[in-house]
Amino acid sequence: MRPQFLAIALLLALLMPAPAQDSETQLKPFGRGSWQELMKAHAGRPTIVHFWGVTCGPCKVELPLLGAFMKDHPGIDIVTISADFVPNLPAATRAMLERSGLSLAENWMFDGFADRLRFEIDPTWQGDIPRTLLITREGKMTTIEGSAEIADLKQWSARQLAARN
Repeated sequence: MRPQFLAIALLLALLMPAPAQDSETQLKPFGRGSWQELMKAHAGRPTIVHFWGVTCGPCKVELPLLGAFMKDHPGIDIVTISADFVPNLPAATRAMLERSGLSLAENWMFDGFADRLRFEIDPTWQGDIPRTLLITREGKMTTIEGSAEIADLKQWSARQLAARN
């Protein structure tokens, strides 16, 4: 190969973006219609949806507990949604999810007018986080405002998994 072609090939290789690593936490943009999409995708499966934010103090304590819960309860779908009041924090959001053991969860981040997105989920929700929704196979929802107790999640999970048998 000629030296100039080799130099061009090397330059092109350096300029191309690196492929995404499998370990990189994926963040889906949560916009209008995402709630219906999420509910449809998890229909018939027990699901915990946790709303949180990087600027939320209690969330920093709760997320690692949720990550450990997810590891110990593979029969429960875990979905996190960053609903922070401070927009556009994808790098910090990914880092917090990874440190918490939630990189393999289904992770979303509000993308758009937060009030409208919250209204689609629950018209009475004023935006407080953390907030957790426990959704049964039948679609019945229980809302936990504030930090969720892991013991309560374990009890709920045990009932959901027992109901499938």
